[in-house]
Amino acid sequence: MANPTKPMDTRTEATDYFDDAPALRGRWTICTMLFVATTINYVDRQVLSILKPILHGQTIHLQPLFSGWPSVETTINVTDREYGYVLAAFQLAYALGVVFAGRLVDRLGCRKGYPLVTGLWSLAAMSHALVRTVMGFGIARFFLGLGESGNFPAAIKATAEWFPPKERALATGIFNSGAGVGAIVAPLVVPWVQIHFGWRAAFLVTGIFSLAWIVWWSIRYHRPHESMDWTRGHVVVAPPAGALPWWRLLGYRQAWGFMIGKFMTDPVWWFFLFWLPQYFNSRFQLDLTHIGPPLVTVYVVSTIGSVYGGWLPKSYIRLGMKLKTARIAAMLTCACCVLPVATVGNLRSEWFAVGLLSLAAAAHQGWSANIFTTASDMFPSEHVGTVVSFGQVAGAVGGAIFQPIAGNVLQRAREMHTQGGFVPLFIYSGCAYLIALLLLKVLAPGLKRADLPATPYDAR
Repeated sequence: MANPTKPMDTRTEATDYFDDAPALRGRWTICTMLFVATTINYVDRQVLSILKPILHGQTIHLQPLFSGWPSVETTINVTDREYGYVLAAFQLAYALGVVFAGRLVDRLGCRKGYPLVTGLWSLAAMSHALVRTVMGFGIARFFLGLGESGNFPAAIKATAEWFPPKERALATGIFNSGAGVGAIVAPLVVPWVQIHFGWRAAFLVTGIFSLAWIVWWSIRYHRPHESMDWTRGHVVVAPPAGALPWWRLLGYRQAWGFMIGKFMTDPVWWFFLFWLPQYFNSRFQLDLTHIGPPLVTVYVVSTIGSVYGGWLPKSYIRLGMKLKTARIAAMLTCACCVLPVATVGNLRSEWFAVGLLSLAAAAHQGWSANIFTTASDMFPSEHVGTVVSFGQVAGAVGGAIFQPIAGNVLQRAREMHTQGGFVPLFIYSGCAYLIALLLLKVLAPGLKRADLPATPYDAR
């Protein structure tokens, strides 16, 4: 038997030993809570984009359900260019927040850290109801980005703690499908609330759900304190999260492969979330009362894609592939499915566009489930929150660059009275994933485990 105090050889592909690790009871309840949190997260960030087609400074007549409720309301005028800058404020704050959110979650743990960030983003989302100017939207959006930046680092860390490697992509796909569900709920709920109670009230609807989730999580969640080390046959306690300075993780190619993948592909999903209502309004003249079915269709299919994309590596494993090879094959499949969206900018058929956008959104969600899981494939759980934070920063910076560009391109197209503004944006969206996968393979061939210094301690 190996010396119990001897450090494990970090060059060993650790995940290979843990592929058959025993599953923990209650893990799917944890996954359900992560799904609900992600759903609330995406409803909050989607409200403004649903309302964007009516934010032109006009007076709107409401259909109040209660006697005495105001029957008219004036909106704030937000141009495409200004909207792009408001989105950039959100994404810059998201990038800034993620820098601290990953370390916060690694140090406080998921049980304390997750409710903290959830409370912050919920208050910021409701504060949109108080704004009077475009600058006010930018400030509210900035604080929303700070809070929402903690969702995925916390969720991925919880998944790494509770799920064995073979189940992580499926679990990630399931909770990540909350992004699609949130994007489905928003276009169903927001127009109804706006019509009957006004656009400001639409920002308040999720506050009660956030509070209920915080209570549920605080009561139900706990971290598994021990995991089986199959390399030695002993139960070991994981090393403390602070054993390696966070900045040293940037010295590993695996971290940069993950970050570049997020930098190139996250802006596409942000683009789908924030600009599709504007696309359907400008391209097919759909108003707020008719924009729901196309958006719901896109995001219903995206939800299916998230779960299927998380399951896809298991299907490749059944064909004889190893775990990490199957992960890469799943990402390649998703990248190829996004390609046709490059043609959407020129389409004249509304539902053909919906079909291609649905395929692309589903493929993105499948991609996302797998690229998130590569962080836990390549790094131990003690550092997963930090590495995921790096990727979230990269993705948010990419979005902060992309959104103002999109706003300026679309504003210029509007001034020139042309509908071609979306064409270059969709071309980039279609090509980004294959390029990102190629760069990931160059920087982290085979998703090799990062050779981190670590000394597990015997639990006896």
